[in-house]
Amino acid sequence: MRLTQLARDRTPTPAPPVPATGGDVPDERFRELLGDDAWQMLPAAVRSRFSKRLRQGRSIAYQGVVTRMRMNVPGFCLAHAARLVGAPLPYDTRSVHQPAVVVVTEDVATNGQFWIRQYGRRGAFPQTVHSSKRFRGPTGLEEYIGFGIGMALNVEATPSALLFRSDHYFLQLFGKRVKLPAWLSPGALVIGHHELGNNRFTFTLSLRSLLFGELVAQEAVFQDAKE
Repeated sequence: MRLTQLARDRTPTPAPPVPATGGDVPDERFRELLGDDAWQMLPAAVRSRFSKRLRQGRSIAYQGVVTRMRMNVPGFCLAHAARLVGAPLPYDTRSVHQPAVVVVTEDVATNGQFWIRQYGRRGAFPQTVHSSKRFRGPTGLEEYIGFGIGMALNVEATPSALLFRSDHYFLQLFGKRVKLPAWLSPGALVIGHHELGNNRFTFTLSLRSLLFGELVAQEAVFQDAKE
């Protein structure tokens, strides 16, 4: 039996407008990307976290700690070069055992979400990563990091985790979108949300290149959100 199901090649049905006041509303966007069978495969706690649509002006904050961070030499060079476009990759092993915070805010204007990730660095200023998830494009989900740079994502379910796998990278300039060829991409990126139980989960990031192997890998353990 297959334990995973890749995201469908379509954009989720537009959700109703998010109310400016009152309670939050159910969010079916990730469920639609996965399909019902794969969605039900996920742990109940994961389904709960990814089925809340915040009303305008509200955010959810996940607090945790970085438990592992490693990179090889090409990964170190890539991560530091990427600081020129907002530092989307973790770049400092001093973040291990340091606090981490992730804040998710509904992006009402684009029917998406703003994500802010902050990683402490021992003896240095924290690293902050900004990105925007939008439910559009050929895979139904894209992540923008700014500077016209984005990544199309496939969503996959397992019995213990929700995974986001890079499909391709692209540039969006002057209203036009250009898909980058594989040889220009930084590598295959996999981001995981793994259920641990007791209101805890592990965030994982792995960027792997066919030529240079695993470039960057990071793990952090978080507590359930405080709104």
